[in-house]
Amino acid sequence: MILQADLTQTTQRSLAEQFFLQTQGRWSSQRRYYTLPNGKIQEISSILEIQYLPQGHEALHHLAQLHHLDDPTALWYGTQVSWDSEESVNRRKQSQGTTVFGIAGTTLYRDRGFATSKPVTAKFYLSNPQTLCLRTEYNNSVFEEEIKLIGNNYRTRQTIISRAGEEQTIGQYLEKRIA
Repeated sequence: MILQADLTQTTQRSLAEQFFLQTQGRWSSQRRYYTLPNGKIQEISSILEIQYLPQGHEALHHLAQLHHLDDPTALWYGTQVSWDSEESVNRRKQSQGTTVFGIAGTTLYRDRGFATSKPVTAKFYLSNPQTLCLRTEYNNSVFEEEIKLIGNNYRTRQTIISRAGEEQTIGQYLEKRIA
């Protein structure tokens, strides 16, 4: 007999893997950051490359090592995301790089955070099969993110960044699959 908790975890694992598989590809991302205390608005355009990583992938082994996990195959699956970003208005280069995500249980492991180059973890859940919700905490900051798939070719993202209990920044994204 399967316990309800086991069934729920198995279902979440399967749904999260399907979500990761569906996000594979090349995306054009248009995002806007609102700085709440001063009202500053920043618009960024990015090209994202997302690759699904199956359990046992070398990048996931490396991620497990960064997080000091005893078993190098502890991460069930993940993604590698590369980005190239520029400011939308003046086309000035903003940033570029690559990051790796891995899943085990209800934890998403990352090789770096949004505002740090150090490895971080996030708690995650799916509010429905098309919506992944994340909560990451480090350096007295909280990052709450929702990524929602809309059909096969679009997704929205929203990030709320708080420091010392006060919301500081809201990021809103519209992303279109281009390959």
